[in-house]
Amino acid sequence: MKRVVITGMAGFSPIGNDWQTIRDNLAAGRSGIVRMDDWDRYDGLNTRLAAPVRDFAMPAHYTRKALRSMGRVAQLGVYATELALEDAGLLGSEELGNGRVGVSFGSSAGDSLALADFGNMLMNHSSDGLNANSYIKMMAHTTPVNIGVHFGLRGRVITTSSACTSGSQGIGYAYEAIKFGSQDVMVAGGSEGLCATEAAVFDTLYATSVANGTPHLSPRPFDRDRDGLVIGEGGGALILEELEHARGRGARIYAEIVGFGTNSDGTHVTQPNAGTMEVAIRQALESAALPASSVGYVSAHGTATGRGDIAESRATAAVFGSNTPISSLKSYTGHTLGACGVLEAWTAIEMMSEGWFCPTVNLDNVDPECAELDYIMHEIRKVDTEYVMSNNFAFGGINTSLIFKRWV
Repeated sequence: MKRVVITGMAGFSPIGNDWQTIRDNLAAGRSGIVRMDDWDRYDGLNTRLAAPVRDFAMPAHYTRKALRSMGRVAQLGVYATELALEDAGLLGSEELGNGRVGVSFGSSAGDSLALADFGNMLMNHSSDGLNANSYIKMMAHTTPVNIGVHFGLRGRVITTSSACTSGSQGIGYAYEAIKFGSQDVMVAGGSEGLCATEAAVFDTLYATSVANGTPHLSPRPFDRDRDGLVIGEGGGALILEELEHARGRGARIYAEIVGFGTNSDGTHVTQPNAGTMEVAIRQALESAALPASSVGYVSAHGTATGRGDIAESRATAAVFGSNTPISSLKSYTGHTLGACGVLEAWTAIEMMSEGWFCPTVNLDNVDPECAELDYIMHEIRKVDTEYVMSNNFAFGGINTSLIFKRWV
């Protein structure tokens, strides 16, 4: 079995587009949640809260020709990949086209504006607005395909369109591709573009926050007074690399991936199952050959929905008891769907390297229905640990768990 390390990291989030900005916002307890006044035009939509990425634009070297097949979801993924490859010292390398470099990347769906163009055809019986790139923008694998084409990658293309676990499965499957010797390097991650339709998905389930007048107070993961999740957007990429390959070229190493578990509930599309969540967590520990006591921090999925928070907390407690620190990045970024797995992994790795972890913002009173855990509240927590775990759970009953080891 090959060892797999991370040599590049980059992304775009509602609380910053680089680690220093993200770090400052986490330390100050500042979230990226805002009121979306533009959503007032949608009759029947209850929530007005979301977390957009600010100050995002593709740089000038992306030509009109290069961008014509990219909607926002692909742009977030492609540009994050460029920055991550640059961070890893691989941008422009001839090695990218040797067949041993691939991509494993996900999003909940393709570009929503392109989807709307096809909807216009069905509703109005007109193909106005459709062109040769409409489907390329809309297809579920638009982001990994655009990444592969733009950077000339000729290895594996793995599409992980699995809602909230798209990014974490992207990382996990990339890890396995290298671990078992099929690839030397993988671009891994996920992205999501903000759209009111995604808020509507959860709105119809009465799962969105409607505290529209106080965006800074939502969402509230694990809190007794939470009223639902907030949708966000973002994109992130990790460069995964076989250890000896990385050493051979003198690459800087951020962390090692040592464990991955994924499974499905097999029971209900939208109702989480604590039992199978627990199994996925234990799978990750088993693959890492680690006892639960070795993990010093858990990055929670933490969506601020009643059933989700309760099931996740009970699954976590069943494995770790009540002594492992845990917090939710979604309290700052909202639920970035296909991007959450990679943004949460990136943040957890950076915090582990610096020896501190952020609190769950807006968590003031833990819901008594949630399991007893060491919830980080109100201020950052200094923790010196070698291992962190990042968990995500998605519609369809898809569960993922990743374990990262600090590189020293």
